[in-house]
Amino acid sequence: MTISLTHPPQKCNYETHGLPRTDSYDFYGGEVNSNLMEFRLIYKGPLPAEGAGGSRAREKHTLRKHFHKQLRELWRQHPDLREQAECYFTVTTTPDNMVCYPGPGFPQITRVPQGTPGAKTWLEHLADDHQRCGGRFVPIVTKAGGYSCSLRILFLRRDNPGHLIASGGDIDNRLKVLFDGLRMPDTVGELGALPLEADENPFFCLLEDDSLITSVTVTTDRLLIPQDTGERIHDVYLVIHATVVNPSAVFAGNRLV
Repeated sequence: MTISLTHPPQKCNYETHGLPRTDSYDFYGGEVNSNLMEFRLIYKGPLPAEGAGGSRAREKHTLRKHFHKQLRELWRQHPDLREQAECYFTVTTTPDNMVCYPGPGFPQITRVPQGTPGAKTWLEHLADDHQRCGGRFVPIVTKAGGYSCSLRILFLRRDNPGHLIASGGDIDNRLKVLFDGLRMPDTVGELGALPLEADENPFFCLLEDDSLITSVTVTTDRLLIPQDTGERIHDVYLVIHATVVNPSAVFAGNRLV
């Protein structure tokens, strides 16, 4: 894995001229020639730093709930995702004694008419395959599908230059909280004692696991919107440009796998 840090080409004193600043971490070290799906997620509010002992479970699940609504809307609007939420499929396995292609025990996914025995939308197949913590989750980026995800984050905050670490927590540890808020929870404890609501079945997430993030670019700059009533000085405004990548194809047979 290659990690590169990209800063403005002209050297400057970050104590006085440190914004905007862009850091890039790219697993692939360059462009990936593949099919892409791109969209943006928005967040405005508190983003605390990860503590020395980890946790921040409640804050992370609050982020999940926030992004769930946007990702649910993405499934409604994006034509390929909407098709997977509306069309029906059956999943069967080839016989153990099959000697011809594709061989024994191979999953067969077939698009079928509604009402066919065992048929479900592909969204429902995904939700049933990702049951945990008392809920059903639908990640867009999954290990089984061979996907990865790159993120380009515009990170706006009211901290002044030179206060990158002291104010509101350092950027790296705040990003750790964000990344956990973009993935599915692993245990009930990661729900932070917050309930799963009726409109969170299924619960939409960006990632099955945050290890599927292979490229991150973070541009930090000043947030110039005046502080509103109820806002805190360390609240942030994030624009997260997500690119879902599959080295072969984002969709296999017009579905996420």
